[in-house]
Amino acid sequence: MSREFLAWSEELSVGIQEIDEQHKVLAGLTNCLFNEAILNKGDPAVIESILNELIQYTIIHFSVEESLFRIFNYPEADSHQMHHSQLKREVFGIKEKFNKGETVDLELMHLLRDWLTKHIMIEDKLYTPFFLSKGLKPHWPKSRSWIGKSGTLCTLNDVNAIK
Repeated sequence: MSREFLAWSEELSVGIQEIDEQHKVLAGLTNCLFNEAILNKGDPAVIESILNELIQYTIIHFSVEESLFRIFNYPEADSHQMHHSQLKREVFGIKEKFNKGETVDLELMHLLRDWLTKHIMIEDKLYTPFFLSKGLKPHWPKSRSWIGKSGTLCTLNDVNAIK
């Protein structure tokens, strides 16, 4: 049995494709957690795996946003990062309670969903006009390529593979 607990809609879009895609992943992970922990009363190992993925992806997503704050000198960065810290504490708290044997209950799921949607609708939507005014493009290319001096084609994927 499965249900969309946190439904993605265009209303949640911040207007920056990469950020929207990341928000969709967070919504999807929240839905997976809801379905496994609440609807299916699933295997604790699977729930733990979803929680770990949610934590890791949240950290990655916040790192992307906070990098943009630094690059563009976003004036509300400190306040926004405080909200990020709060959500990280919430998610880590859910994981800690789970590790101590508590179940992920509906109240925790509502807290997570409400926090995420409010954060996107209020905090995240504030930065879009600022970033766009500073030259950030609403659509980021998935891959870039360059022709080096030797005439060899080099893509961003090649550069990332070197790291």
